[in-house]
Amino acid sequence: MTNQAPADYRTLDLSEYAAAGPEVLGDAPPIAGGLRTFRGIPFQIESTADRPSFVLLEPGAPPVDIAIGQSAQRVVVAHLRLADPSTPAPELGDIVAEYTFDVEGQAAAAVPIRERFEVAGPPDGWNWQGPFLAVVSGTSEPLDRRRGAWGDAGVRQTEAPFRQTTTELFLWTWTNPDPDSKLTSIRLESRACRLIIAAITLGTGDEDPFVRDAAVPVRVTAPDTAGSGAGGDWTFDVDRGLATYAYPLPEHGLAAFLDDPLKGWGEAEDSDSSRAYARVAAVPSATLSVGVGGEALADLSWRDITATGSAERDGVRVELVEPGRNWVHVRVLDADTGSPVPCRVHFRSLDGVPYQPHGHHDHVNSDLGTWHIDVGGDVRLGRLTYAYIDGTCQGWLPVGDVAVDVARGFEYEPLRQVVHIRKGQRELELRLKRWTSMNDRGWYSGDSHVHFLSAQGALTEQQGEDLNVVNLLQSQWGSLFTNTEDFTGRPQASEDGQYVTWVSQENRQHMLGHLVLWGLKRPVMPWCTDGLIEAEHGGALEATESDWADQCHEQGGTVVIPHFPLPNGEPATLIANGRADAVEMIFQHPGFHREYYRYLNGGYRLPLVGGTDKMSSDVPVGLYRTYVRLGDEPFSYDAWRRAVVAGRTFLSGGPLLSLKVDGADIGDTVRLRGPGTVSVEATAESVFPISTLEIVRNGEVVCVTNEDGARRLELAAEIAVDGDCWLAARCGGPSHFDGPAHRDVWGRGVFAHTSPVYVATQSEEYALFDAAHARYMLTLIEGSLGYIRDRSARYPDSHPVTHHHGEPDHLGYLERPFLEAQAAIQSRLDRDPA
Repeated sequence: MTNQAPADYRTLDLSEYAAAGPEVLGDAPPIAGGLRTFRGIPFQIESTADRPSFVLLEPGAPPVDIAIGQSAQRVVVAHLRLADPSTPAPELGDIVAEYTFDVEGQAAAAVPIRERFEVAGPPDGWNWQGPFLAVVSGTSEPLDRRRGAWGDAGVRQTEAPFRQTTTELFLWTWTNPDPDSKLTSIRLESRACRLIIAAITLGTGDEDPFVRDAAVPVRVTAPDTAGSGAGGDWTFDVDRGLATYAYPLPEHGLAAFLDDPLKGWGEAEDSDSSRAYARVAAVPSATLSVGVGGEALADLSWRDITATGSAERDGVRVELVEPGRNWVHVRVLDADTGSPVPCRVHFRSLDGVPYQPHGHHDHVNSDLGTWHIDVGGDVRLGRLTYAYIDGTCQGWLPVGDVAVDVARGFEYEPLRQVVHIRKGQRELELRLKRWTSMNDRGWYSGDSHVHFLSAQGALTEQQGEDLNVVNLLQSQWGSLFTNTEDFTGRPQASEDGQYVTWVSQENRQHMLGHLVLWGLKRPVMPWCTDGLIEAEHGGALEATESDWADQCHEQGGTVVIPHFPLPNGEPATLIANGRADAVEMIFQHPGFHREYYRYLNGGYRLPLVGGTDKMSSDVPVGLYRTYVRLGDEPFSYDAWRRAVVAGRTFLSGGPLLSLKVDGADIGDTVRLRGPGTVSVEATAESVFPISTLEIVRNGEVVCVTNEDGARRLELAAEIAVDGDCWLAARCGGPSHFDGPAHRDVWGRGVFAHTSPVYVATQSEEYALFDAAHARYMLTLIEGSLGYIRDRSARYPDSHPVTHHHGEPDHLGYLERPFLEAQAAIQSRLDRDPA
């Protein structure tokens, strides 16, 4: 009569009562037979090929009496109302059947089985809902975090997607009011509809067979896993319940977190930790199975864990780590004004379990890569995920001590501290202190180069980073076009006008180079050209950067060479012909510095800007930013761009620089009457530790001050000048390039660099020139022409094409700017060949 099954549950053998086969299901999903497990509970479904599978209940047919003769605290029925085209579907609450439970010494309990209460019909497209008092037999365990079908890429972020709605059966539970008495029999009878009973299981333990408790965080410690290389791939599995994805917990202690010199800006990855957490919900008889790196570590009883708060087996310790929780409304206020301030926040238990504001992620994209995935209002720096808020947020926080981590750009002191949440507390107020205001000093910050955010998302995040300007750039990667719908040809601004996002473009070619176009009022097409990975697969070379620059300038836009100098083909041509308004650094690298200095030594005035090239949620907007001096001019996007072109800029990855040469500011020209000396004053201030402040003259460091781990550095010096030159200030680590690294996906260095102050000694005109660099530029141009003529893709003569420029000689159009640049450089060499 019964089959032995895992403790507390026994399946019934219904084969002698089965009267219907799979044909009764019609178009409903098939139901496999055998010993099945639904939500961790065993069910025996008849599976013999030559025998019926299901107990069938039909209107007017005799009831089916199933003999039991044993004790049971609960009875779980796996059943389904069948669709019947010949009769109207039952209405909500209609009694479709009656199940009568006969217990020794008790009056028989007749239970009405109602439509959408205890049972429901099979899914019918979108017109389907499950019953109120039963659960679906489908599963809800998370998808594999790292593998699976392409079509599940977005669904995977839900962790437990829609599989439980594609149910085979509904599982309804009856509770015996007198569990000490035997259950004699169950009578099953249809009242209005056809039903099948696929299986019945008896519960002999004192528990609801289906999870009613909400999930709570669980910490696992397995010391033998530390350093194994597998610590980032923990798994928690629950047979009768659910577990979320598991994440490593920090191996280091709270003191290291609070004392981190880059507080507010993430935490170093520690994926190979011996500790991990997940959120778990289970019934008492459940088993929690822990694994790491594909290896099973231990199976532990959920009943044992919950009885005392912890359990240990085979060297694996599992603990409940949340003593309670409150729904808390948080306000982050500016310490000076008392007003809510946009910022970036992270909340965690002292163990490292995150409790992010509602509507935000604890782990952006489950701690996986996010290239081209805009998850909206979140950023991940190392192991920490931050939420961008407008100064207010709400959500769960654990009772007890909570670590808070709040930051806003480079001009506020990051706030990383422990606060105590009392039982019942519903409000929390935090204060963020501004230590300087660059706006008050006439400087306004911007990110030169951002991708993939929405325009509104960029505006939200830039306010959280205290970043006045975001240049959000539509572009193309093969067949992927981005931000097309965001382009309006005008700014999107905050209500007070102090924060502006302008959607423009980055036009790209893999050999000749990329070009950032700011302030476009209409698109410059084609966006990209000459095949992958920039343009479409197999595409031809359709345009030059020079043409894109001209089209941008015709609209009053600004042209920036991004991630200078790479790709290094056409930058020399752009600079020689005066088509580049500025160059951008997105990484602190000796080669990038060297190439920038070469062009400055060649006599070209090239303002320096900073940008992130943000293409993922593990890069915050403005991590590298451009500070621009407007002086007394009111802030606007156009004023900001004009000041960039004038060279009144410095690039910052944290430190804030000032530089004066004989009283002149960054971007100005100092005029001397022959060789002599100039007085230089420079400062660097930073929320991050810096070690050196240097003055660079024509690419060589000529003055330096240092103090390891300083927050402020300054120097004053008299510097010899024996001819036209440029001077710039830069700061970074002890040897400039070896300072602390940010926790963004690229691990960029903390550094800053000004645009030059120019010094003219021979005449009113600044006339620095380097013949060797001029010849280097000619070599680059020769290589680019060789690529255009001999390697780039073009349509064959047999395939007539009218190009976007409308000129009949396409090769002549492509070559023209390079030939013009050759002539311009050669003319300079002819005047000064030394």
